[in-house]
Amino acid sequence: MKENYVYFLDTSLRDGEQTPGVNFNTQDKVQIALQLEAWGIDVIEAGFPVTSQGDFEAVQAIGKAVKKATVAGLARCNKHDIDRCYEALEDVPNRQIHVFIATSPIHREAKLNMTKEEILDSIKEHVAYAREKFDLVQFSPEDATRTEWDYLSEVVETAIQSGASIINIPDTVGYTNPTEYGQLFKHLQDTVPSFDQAIFSSHCHDDLGMATANALAAIENGARRVEGTVNGIGERAGNTALEEVAVALHIRKDFYVMETGIVLSETKQTSDLVSRLAGMPVPRNKAVIGGNAYAHESGIHQDGVLKNPETYEIITPQLVGVSGNDLPLGKLSGRHAFVDRMEQLGFEMSDKEHVNELFKQFKDLADKKKLVTTTDLYALAQGQDISDRARFELERLQVQFLEDGKHIATVSVHDSQKDKMLLNTGEGPGSVEAIYNTINEMLGIEVRLTDYYVDAISKGADSQAQVHVAIETPEGFVFNGTGIDFDVLIASGKAYLHALTFYEGVQHA
Repeated sequence: MKENYVYFLDTSLRDGEQTPGVNFNTQDKVQIALQLEAWGIDVIEAGFPVTSQGDFEAVQAIGKAVKKATVAGLARCNKHDIDRCYEALEDVPNRQIHVFIATSPIHREAKLNMTKEEILDSIKEHVAYAREKFDLVQFSPEDATRTEWDYLSEVVETAIQSGASIINIPDTVGYTNPTEYGQLFKHLQDTVPSFDQAIFSSHCHDDLGMATANALAAIENGARRVEGTVNGIGERAGNTALEEVAVALHIRKDFYVMETGIVLSETKQTSDLVSRLAGMPVPRNKAVIGGNAYAHESGIHQDGVLKNPETYEIITPQLVGVSGNDLPLGKLSGRHAFVDRMEQLGFEMSDKEHVNELFKQFKDLADKKKLVTTTDLYALAQGQDISDRARFELERLQVQFLEDGKHIATVSVHDSQKDKMLLNTGEGPGSVEAIYNTINEMLGIEVRLTDYYVDAISKGADSQAQVHVAIETPEGFVFNGTGIDFDVLIASGKAYLHALTFYEGVQHA
């Protein structure tokens, strides 16, 4: 074990897949595993091989694909489980098995119907059996935080003596708190004779919103490994969000004095990949990687950040792979942020009288809208009423699926500025891509879609879809657009055209 080093075990592909509605296929799992390796994860818990043939094959495929990280498989205290782990990872040089059995009173009585002595006997037998097949054996007493502490010490010592070199202390139901969890690790240090012969690990769930804090408390009290998932995905309220722990250890290195192998600049890319393949958008207010993590709307905050980002940012966006901070303009924004944004858009802001008038108009608009977009600012500077009819209006849209997997879109658009109808047909790998490719060709533009998400305005089958998009032009300008319709594809087309309304790079319209 490296001194002052915290190992990271990622269980997004095992515990994370227990999230309701999340189901990774083998290709997804291999893609995520390779990105986890690039992120610097030490151990990838690839799955639970005995549960299905698909999970077995996924663990096997990950073992073959990954080159640096250790690949782990999960097994109950059951010889068949252990054998399946071995078969899945037999040809993997960096392999590990993770064996577990529940130890808390409620699990002993309600689930296992086993006595304390029977559980100890099972640990002895199955950890020793696993050690015959694997050099690295991890043992977890499931529901450890609701297990009697003296008995837990006996369980842990038994596992180490039977061949476990890694001991995980799971807070399976998110029951504990940082003070108590830290004291539990301290108790194990004091009462387990073989404590120094194993690496101790935390595995926390977020039912009470304390998973990250609990993991850090464990590190403060002797744990040298943390288990969790990307974006904190997992069953119920999820797991420890590994990106939060990694950044906390880095930012507060003065306090924790710990090193990790995490490549922090790969954090956002890792988060985005897991979010996309899991079908779980990251909440905008999520720590470290949320859309608002580096956004400042308050005028006081915006003024401070423009003068020195460290006034209100302890994490630089670039540290985790985000291109830069964001100063969204709203009713709380100040003059400094407004002028800075207008200058970024290329407008001359040296005439104080003109600036005062524009800022007053901006404030009036901000009182009516939650967020003032780049499109709004262009309209403001050009003296246009925001309520005016948009330049481009979607007249007709038809999308067809072709047998080779491609989609073809036919789009008809009215350009109100030139009072002209435009019609074009194009294709793409998906329906939305086909629509946007068709519009790009129709208008003679090359813009990049940087954000796309869909909200339901109300509940029920008759809900309208509200699509939000952000596009980036070759000049580096970003435009936002919103479209609403009962048909999500029509809403997507409207949102894209809305974003293009004030882009002067449109050639052929």
